[in-house]
Amino acid sequence: MRILLTLCVLAVLSGCATTQNGHSTSGASTALPNTHETRAALYDQHAQWQGTPYLLGGLSQNGIDCSGFVLTTFRQQFGIDLPRTTQVQASLGKPVRQNDLQAGDLVFFRTGKRTQHVGIYVENRTFLHASTSQGVTLSQLDNPYWQSSFWRARRID
Repeated sequence: MRILLTLCVLAVLSGCATTQNGHSTSGASTALPNTHETRAALYDQHAQWQGTPYLLGGLSQNGIDCSGFVLTTFRQQFGIDLPRTTQVQASLGKPVRQNDLQAGDLVFFRTGKRTQHVGIYVENRTFLHASTSQGVTLSQLDNPYWQSSFWRARRID
């Protein structure tokens, strides 16, 4: 029983570090709409998905993981197809410094030795993501947990 519990916890914690191949970028260089429209679209997505539980490999409102939520948000709100995994998403676009973040930028975290997490920057140091503990939610980059695990940010162009 203890081994099963440990395996379940490890699966949840490594959820966004999956390296499975999935959707790929469409190759189109579709930029996001202006900052105001992007922010409005992200708040709309939050309203539609808030509280959806985290589910490793999930892609629906029954359960979704972090990279799946980013993929779904970009597809639904902006018509942009992104890769399925956090690892591949982290190589897209161009690097952005934390102080230069704009609505729609992807923010990446290293939450464990081999675990990665991704969210979408909204505004005022807030990002939208699928949290393992709260499901789809808004969080603050200034939260000590997120600040200490911040890894990189990328702008999709």
